[in-house]
Amino acid sequence: MARIDFRSARTATTDPAQAANELVDQLGSFTPKLVTLFASRSYDHTALNRALRDRLPKGTRLLGASSSGEIDRNAMTVGQAVLGAFEGDFDVGIGLGKDLARDAMSAGSRAMTRACEELGTRPADLSNERHVGVVIDDGYKFKKEELLLGMLEQNPDVLLVGGGASDAEYDMSKCSALVHVDGEVVSDATLVAMFRTDAPFAAMREHWYEPTGEKIRITKLDESHKCAIEIDGKPAAQRYSEILGVPIDQMEFGQPNGIARKPTALKVGKEYFMRAAWKPLPDGSVLFANLLEEGTELELMKLGDMVGKTKKFFTETIPQRVKNPTAGLMFHCGARSWFASALGEKDKLAATMASAPPCVGFDVFFEVYCGFHINTTLTSLVFGST
Repeated sequence: MARIDFRSARTATTDPAQAANELVDQLGSFTPKLVTLFASRSYDHTALNRALRDRLPKGTRLLGASSSGEIDRNAMTVGQAVLGAFEGDFDVGIGLGKDLARDAMSAGSRAMTRACEELGTRPADLSNERHVGVVIDDGYKFKKEELLLGMLEQNPDVLLVGGGASDAEYDMSKCSALVHVDGEVVSDATLVAMFRTDAPFAAMREHWYEPTGEKIRITKLDESHKCAIEIDGKPAAQRYSEILGVPIDQMEFGQPNGIARKPTALKVGKEYFMRAAWKPLPDGSVLFANLLEEGTELELMKLGDMVGKTKKFFTETIPQRVKNPTAGLMFHCGARSWFASALGEKDKLAATMASAPPCVGFDVFFEVYCGFHINTTLTSLVFGST
């Protein structure tokens, strides 16, 4: 029988030493192989990491990130820290790639190579039957697509899931993010944790949108390939404003009647990967979070039942995909929390977590699913038992 066991802990204490004590005390006699730490950016992460490292068994691996919101089965909060502890029938290799802003592909490649070396294998030999990876990056470097190219260069079929380390600060000029690997706490970096196990597992994603059958075409881009200058041959902000039926100054994603009501997705086969626009810019262009190509056709999506669809994911989708789910990591798009708050639905959304399997997670700055940089999505890795 193969299984992965899990315990979680939470603290609102801000003093690093006291917070570490509270988190470890909640584990009791449980001795984990791997610990994940997701803590508000407001913490002194270096001190918290050191204090936690001192209290954990020497052989326990530690990874984590700064967060804009913290998640477990009890709550979705801001300003706290959550810990996940994993034990059971698995091995894990963890790699860290630095200098993300300078050369993201190389950073991704180094992280994957190191993780595989720790597992005693090569990236080319990873199989989706026994291997799955968690990716966490400094989200504010906006390098997900490039780092994923590096991670997947030797094996493009590897299952990867995760999201960007984040910050609750809304002013983008003040945001910063940190990632943890064992005793290192750094920015401008990405990590990958590769799991090898015979226990059941699945990398999954959930969003609360439905296709409309309507499409738009990106007809002109700027040099960054993230700003659409024209959509359907018209000035981009003007065209999207027409689609939404609201003035341009009410379009930004988090506004109640803005882009979040009718975002865009990339259709791949029968699947829809959310790649929503973010906001209009003063020059009349529209900023997207992900890279674009001229001529790309995107599907317009419509908002569904955000609370009902999330609860269905926990109560139906996960049990169908994973036998006896026992442990999970949740990477929740910060924009989902932002938009749910704008609609007055945040408390109801948080209440759905009670239906999730045992888990921890955090609000991330954009998500990773396999080789895709996506947004407005809950991505997850769930383990079970046979």
